Amino acid sequence: MVVQKFGGTSVADPDAIQRLIHIVGTARERDGRGPAVVVSAMSGVTDSLLAVASAAGAGRIDDALSRLEQLRERHLSTAKSLAGKEARGALGEQITSHFDDLMALVRALGVLREVSPRTLDVVAATGELLSSRIVVAALAEAGFPSEWVDARRAIITSADHTRAVPLASETDAALRATVLAAVEAGKVPVLGGFVGSTVDGHTTTLGRGGSDYSGAIVGAGIGAREIQIWTDVDGMLTADPRVIASPRLVPQLSFAEAAELAYFGAKVLHPSTILPAVERNIPVRILNSRKPDGAGTMITAEPSPNSMPLTALACKRDVTVVDITSSRMLMAYGFLRRVFEVFERYTTAVDVVTTSEVTVSVTVDDRRHLEPIVEELSEFSQVQVDHEMALLCAVGDRLRNEPAIAARAVGVLEEVPLRMISQAASRRNITVILRQADLQHAMNRLHEEFFA
Repeated sequence: MVVQKFGGTSVADPDAIQRLIHIVGTARERDGRGPAVVVSAMSGVTDSLLAVASAAGAGRIDDALSRLEQLRERHLSTAKSLAGKEARGALGEQITSHFDDLMALVRALGVLREVSPRTLDVVAATGELLSSRIVVAALAEAGFPSEWVDARRAIITSADHTRAVPLASETDAALRATVLAAVEAGKVPVLGGFVGSTVDGHTTTLGRGGSDYSGAIVGAGIGAREIQIWTDVDGMLTADPRVIASPRLVPQLSFAEAAELAYFGAKVLHPSTILPAVERNIPVRILNSRKPDGAGTMITAEPSPNSMPLTALACKRDVTVVDITSSRMLMAYGFLRRVFEVFERYTTAVDVVTTSEVTVSVTVDDRRHLEPIVEELSEFSQVQVDHEMALLCAVGDRLRNEPAIAARAVGVLEEVPLRMISQAASRRNITVILRQADLQHAMNRLHEEFFA
């Protein structure tokens, strides 16, 4: 049995959901049961719901209500196209009831002029709760026995609203009682990703990208053979197609390589998606719902024995480099602790770190608190900040045992001014920081060298 997670573009409209039904049917015919299905909100819906909450909190009630009405019509229209006559009335009532409740909430928020994280979760969760109901009705109309599973009963989380963390033992028990029970009863369980609830029943969300995470949590909780992430790309590519014109498909890579690529900017996977699969050693496959016959990319515990010297490249734009220089650092202990305590106080993550005898250089891509960070650092050091930088990361398990690959990668970039160079302790990646203006050229040179 597999868990199939479908992203927003894979449930965007009736045509996309019809493709989903075909994919589910193929898996059911192959395995004889299941699959368990996890769906995102319809494409663009979560962003629209967050805009509704923002408008309501600012007192723009008419704007918020107008947006909700548009969303209501979109969901009702999709439901009408997919649900059978008998199910259409009940499904329409469920959709209407959801939006009536949201409209009442919006009016209250417009008066209060305040949207708490707990209230924001209630609004943001609506997309997945509705898309999963529509998919259940569409599957039933296509002849597949299906069951809607309320994600708030299946994913039990902490009370950290908008970024909740699943509670492992409680969630595993809930998944067995809901999703696994439906599979064992011969049905296709369908639940929304991204959504959960606290132990006492308050709606939570897992943060943006949390639908993929939900898919992995479900797969781990029910002991799936494979977790499939159905999206709108063919799989993991050797480089960002917005930077490299013709990247290649990566047929297989390791969990460790995928985590490195996700962290350093690859957009196919949310980094947290990997964690539940790693813990249970469940393969994750990335597939294109528009090309269901494609092989996709398989992510496994171990790398492919026939892997390339490098697996893929990843990049981040709009990176800021902060140089902290002080003679107090020379032969002193405690200096680095003092530096990183400043970043910790302002909850700002650091990506890359390099040090010399008197200087530590770090990169950040969250600049919201950069000004007070620089002010505090300036109290005990000289600080220089460089904007419009970029991060370029080459990833491959073979880097661990073949140092010539790293030398070759840096050598290819000999004419590119490099601001920082770092190789992590895992030795699965080599990362360089360079001017954003040089990123295109540097990516092209590396890709030609290793993947052409």
